[in-house]
Amino acid sequence: MKKLTNASGIPYVNHEDTQSAGPRGPLLLQDFILHENLAHFNRERIPERIVHAKGSAAYGTFTVTNDITSYTKAKVFSELNKETKVLVRFSTVGGERGSADSERDPRGFAIKFYTEDGNWDLVGNNTPVFFIKDPKKFPDFIHTQKRDPYTNCKSANMLWDFWGLNPESLHQVLFLMTDRGTPYGFRHMHGFGSHTYTLINPANEIVYVKFHFKTQQGIRNFTSAEARQMRGEDPDFAQRDLLTAIDQGNFPKWTLSIQLMTPKQAASHDFNPFDVTKVWSQKEFPLLQVGILELNQNPDNYFAEVEQAAFAPSRIVDGIGHSPDKMLQGRIFAYPDAQRYRLGVNFEQIPVNQCPYAVNNYQRDGMMRIDGNGRRSPNYFPNSFDDIKPDQTYQRPTETLSNAVVDFYDRNSVGENDHYTQPGIFFREVLSPADQQRLISNIAESMHQIDGPLKEDIVNRQLCHFFRADMTLGMGVMKALGVSADVMPSNR
Repeated sequence: MKKLTNASGIPYVNHEDTQSAGPRGPLLLQDFILHENLAHFNRERIPERIVHAKGSAAYGTFTVTNDITSYTKAKVFSELNKETKVLVRFSTVGGERGSADSERDPRGFAIKFYTEDGNWDLVGNNTPVFFIKDPKKFPDFIHTQKRDPYTNCKSANMLWDFWGLNPESLHQVLFLMTDRGTPYGFRHMHGFGSHTYTLINPANEIVYVKFHFKTQQGIRNFTSAEARQMRGEDPDFAQRDLLTAIDQGNFPKWTLSIQLMTPKQAASHDFNPFDVTKVWSQKEFPLLQVGILELNQNPDNYFAEVEQAAFAPSRIVDGIGHSPDKMLQGRIFAYPDAQRYRLGVNFEQIPVNQCPYAVNNYQRDGMMRIDGNGRRSPNYFPNSFDDIKPDQTYQRPTETLSNAVVDFYDRNSVGENDHYTQPGIFFREVLSPADQQRLISNIAESMHQIDGPLKEDIVNRQLCHFFRADMTLGMGVMKALGVSADVMPSNR
């Protein structure tokens, strides 16, 4: 039998009855068990994530199936059949922790690889593109996905006003408004690193890379009506579906493939390949299979292993690097900053975030330091007392920030401001006729909620973007909204 104790290990008996002055008298201040339980209860909730607040996660393995060591020296890819433990967290983006996980929303797809060279976090989505390409716009964009400061309700006005004023969002808006915006749980959707990264080989040569995780369960989505129904019947459907599948031994799998682009190809490309609102053509840059991701273990405790899980694209390992992708550069700062706010400066000592291999540094102190704080060892470098030395074999190659890489892409160039070609290709060549009709219907369903004195301006501005991408798309949405052609700005 285990004895009931408080947090200090002190055994006690009366867990359900508070000390009082007689059977009916007032409570006594000296009952410290009451204080401890209430005080802990008041502090059980940590700040929720500003975005991706509601999520589900599972452990698993990544197994290498094809040799890419000529492109990267990352140990996670070092040999065929090598297995690396992973944690994968799926999430919605705009909703709070208590929101339904069948909402129309992008889905987060974050992977933590526990490698012998440290933890590598690949933090992406279930779409290969994003709404914006400059991180300065991110707080404003997310405000439009949250609640109106006056009504405290979600607002179609905010969404479509922002999207219409930022035409670079069109590509992602089309993805979101298809049935891909309401996936059937988490097991039946693809995942993407979304951003451009670099691979670094043993000769310190780099190649640009995009990561694609293709579901082996097959793509399956809710229609808008089905998603709406599921939000009422089971707001935790995706969480329950993932948990149940793994508990039953039905382990979900994804195939990891990569696209590669040389620096020479990037310098001469007809659009900025580091622009996260655009995709690389798979005809020009074909997919190269790398390995298999399998999820096979549910966390034992949601708070400890999912709510406290911390991901950041700044966590890259030897053989993998960043790129001049502006949104990625912004996330390098924003994500670990958010984790320090939510979990404290020592968040990487929380077991789910710990590197399972050696960690040696001079970081000390801070709230919730639980690893001995370096004990009596020096807390500065260089010093004459310990044997911690930089390993020169991990020296990263010097990056040349030349015109060909960064400044070549003039903000006013044709390729930089072409926000319509790829959305048009997506509509015409990727979507089936049935998918196209559901896209139009879903857009109209959302835009019908726009109201107020600026409704006509917001609707017409967005219609212009749809027409520029594809005439059939524009006409379809205009008809579905009941807008007459003679009220369009071009006809005034």
